[in-house]
Amino acid sequence: MKKLLVISTLLQTLLFASFQGTVIDKNTLKPIEKAIISDSRKSVKSDENGSFFIDSKEKNYHLKAYGYRPYTFSSDSNNTTISAEPIKIKALYLTFWGANIYSKTTKRILDIIENTEINALVVDVKNEYGSTSFRTSFKQANKYGAYKDRTIGDISNFMEVMKSKNIYMIARVAVFKDELQASSNEDYAIKKEDGSIWRNHDDMAWVDPFDERSHKYTISIAEEAAKVGFDEINFDYIRFPAKAGLKLKKESTQENRIKAIDSFLDSAKSRLRKYGVFISVDTYGNICWVKGDMGIGQTVESLSKHSDYISPMLYPSGFASGSFYFEHPSEHPYEVIRRSIKNIAPMIDSKRVRPWLQYFKDYAHTKKHYEKFEVNEQIRGSDDTNASGWMLWSPSSRYHEEYFEVSKK
Repeated sequence: MKKLLVISTLLQTLLFASFQGTVIDKNTLKPIEKAIISDSRKSVKSDENGSFFIDSKEKNYHLKAYGYRPYTFSSDSNNTTISAEPIKIKALYLTFWGANIYSKTTKRILDIIENTEINALVVDVKNEYGSTSFRTSFKQANKYGAYKDRTIGDISNFMEVMKSKNIYMIARVAVFKDELQASSNEDYAIKKEDGSIWRNHDDMAWVDPFDERSHKYTISIAEEAAKVGFDEINFDYIRFPAKAGLKLKKESTQENRIKAIDSFLDSAKSRLRKYGVFISVDTYGNICWVKGDMGIGQTVESLSKHSDYISPMLYPSGFASGSFYFEHPSEHPYEVIRRSIKNIAPMIDSKRVRPWLQYFKDYAHTKKHYEKFEVNEQIRGSDDTNASGWMLWSPSSRYHEEYFEVSKK
């Protein structure tokens, strides 16, 4: 009888397992409200006291809170107080071709991280051509030769080095702009009216965002990045091409476009939940100012439903003359950044906004070089809105250590 009682108790534990605890800030010890706690299938949020309860049979849980590092913990632990480490992301973009632990580009960037405030890297995992920076276990992409131009030979070693330096790792994944996938799957490549594959100005084909096969493909590659330890998946080109008259699977209405992007992000969120990674999305800078989806399926409200962070490309050179009442917006980097983030504050909390900033020559207005003053004015504009950090885009991944504050490590 005693054995039966023990067995019954064990069965009840397995069937009705749960975990409850409190989430606090590691530094201030204050409770964190609306922290997201997940198992592989569901998510719950902490209340105003930082308390949460998750009804789950699983042992491992993931914690995500905006402005904090992701954290994984086990229900086997006796500690029900979960500490989250705050971090303000200060990231540099590491180009696909420079992403190699032995490259001069990577070595220079690691020196900058060692000596300055920079604490994060954005690394291309899948570029616009469709190439992956390391050989994944995703057979379909490998069949197309996505790994053939890989620059990271040993992804485990690469991630181990980065993690040993406590670098927050962001995997940039191009979504619908994908020459390899499109040319290998003409049936769901975006086409011209005559039925031939459409390619944009740099001769790249796109896959149709209305076709769920394109969703599953890229999400599978994003999952590979999550498996190897990236903290965040950053989706770029998560939109329709900014061009009319293309042949798509469905009628290109605003409602249909937004639903397609929603569907992709909802699927990505479900597939990636078990890894505890953040999801961010790149957008045009104009998303901060226009109404509607700009013809590409993106609005602040729709993107914020299924992503953690929104990253508008707030390059001052990207705004037309007259924007912000400035003849040359590129000469006013602080105002461009600050005003843009402030303008979407009613739609999304600024701690969920992390802009891309310009680290390249002004190509649209006065052709001036963006140097220390211009870079830091953009950073100041972002900081003054309480945004969740910033990411600097240099197409060549060439950065100047003296532009950044000295590390306080």
